Amino acid sequence: MTTVEDVPAGANDARGRVAELHAIREQVRRGPSERATEAQRAKGKLTARERIELLLDEGSFNEVEPLRRHRATGFGLEAKKPYTDGVITGWGTVHGRTVFTYAHDFRIFGGALGEAHATKIHKIMDMAIQAGAPLVSLNDGAGARIQEGVSALAGYGGIFQRNTKASGVIPQISVMLGPCAGGAAYSPALTDFVFMVRETSQMFITGPDVVRAVTGEEITQNGLGGADVHAETSGVAHFAYDDEATCLEEVRYLLSLLPANNRENPPTVPCEDPADRSGDALLDLVPADGNRPYDMRKVIEEIVDDGEFLEVHERWATNIICALSRLDGRVVGIIANQPQSLAGVLDIEASEKAARFVQMCDAFNIPIVTLLDVPGFLPGVDQEHGGIIRHGAKLLYAYCNATVPRISLVLRKAYGGAYIVMDSQSIGADLTYAWPTNEIAVMGAEGAANVIFRKQIAEADDSEAMRVRMVKEYKSELMHPYYAAERGLVDDVIDPAETRHTLIRALEMLRTKHADLPARKHGNPPQ
Repeated sequence: MTTVEDVPAGANDARGRVAELHAIREQVRRGPSERATEAQRAKGKLTARERIELLLDEGSFNEVEPLRRHRATGFGLEAKKPYTDGVITGWGTVHGRTVFTYAHDFRIFGGALGEAHATKIHKIMDMAIQAGAPLVSLNDGAGARIQEGVSALAGYGGIFQRNTKASGVIPQISVMLGPCAGGAAYSPALTDFVFMVRETSQMFITGPDVVRAVTGEEITQNGLGGADVHAETSGVAHFAYDDEATCLEEVRYLLSLLPANNRENPPTVPCEDPADRSGDALLDLVPADGNRPYDMRKVIEEIVDDGEFLEVHERWATNIICALSRLDGRVVGIIANQPQSLAGVLDIEASEKAARFVQMCDAFNIPIVTLLDVPGFLPGVDQEHGGIIRHGAKLLYAYCNATVPRISLVLRKAYGGAYIVMDSQSIGADLTYAWPTNEIAVMGAEGAANVIFRKQIAEADDSEAMRVRMVKEYKSELMHPYYAAERGLVDDVIDPAETRHTLIRALEMLRTKHADLPARKHGNPPQ
């Protein structure tokens, strides 16, 4: 490895010193060696600088502390003091807006974190918080640098502390592009969004070898903590992609939907999709029969600008949809039940997914639109023993605590506690609308009739005919489309074709909404 001592010194004048500087900078840019670069590419991975080039606007990157080297001794470290110490830090722009980033360089110490390495990350995190700009971490590291002992562990503590300090202040995005094991995995878990790349990125607290030793289970790294596992099973990853280029392009897209910090609104873009565009297709997309499934994504496509939206946690807790999109050029967060999956019921995972999304939207001044078609909470021993009460309460708490503009729309059924939890007027929704196909009630008509008219049905000569008559009576009395509107629990019943225009006009009115929470250090949300 070349060092500054190996760089030929020119004449002892300014030109010679500048030539020396450029030689060192070129060395920093190239990295440790061609062999290390080839090894990185052999794994199907880009180098840290190539990743930064894909993330940021061309030519916008400004590096911080490229000449930093570690000061550790022992175990041969004193003979290996590469520039950057295995992490590249700095800032640039994405779509012209400032973004801070750090990228582990796996070619240097396997991207392992030591004291100098951690100090660089701490500095760039502090700069991002102070500047009020998003932070994107490009993770590809082997964990703590064992040769530096507890100093390396303390470095992680400093990162976690700053992740927490920045939470809800600036957007934090973690992009997993290689291994992330042990305590290192907690930093991505503390951030707002986690991206992963299939086959090359993994996250786990204890690796396959430890799992095998302790439990006897045989499993691969990808089977234990790969992108698909975390995108579908654990919910740790919000997004998973096949290659790094696509992944980083989607990070750029996400950043275009987020504000720089919690004191700003998300960026608005010109919109050529007419605000008053009629959504006649909605009349055919959603069956009037509440028992028939349909794809809620198609409803969202019909309502939002140009049919475009970015779904968060697309493959985890699929019975609820959380997405970022735009209405008339302004960013909105959309939460919607998905009748195609578990009939759109709320369960433990759906409640957690939606609660975190509501909190994120509220933190970053993103209005929330909730589309309801929910038959209730998922019944069952596993759900009750798994804590559906406290998990469902997380979603309730998140909505009640949110001060951004909130609009809810009941498409079809909205039953029981799930109706209340999904941003009903009673928990603070600013405006509530319903389609003429809505059914808002404590429970479905069949179940309600069986409870209320149990005795009459049992004593009737034709119990089935009596049950049918009682169901019809209950529907006509308590579940007709205008029952909630007549009692002021729904602000209006609207033509589905007018949904887009209605939402846009309501959001425009609510744009200047101001709401204060009671003075407190912080709440104590359900866990």
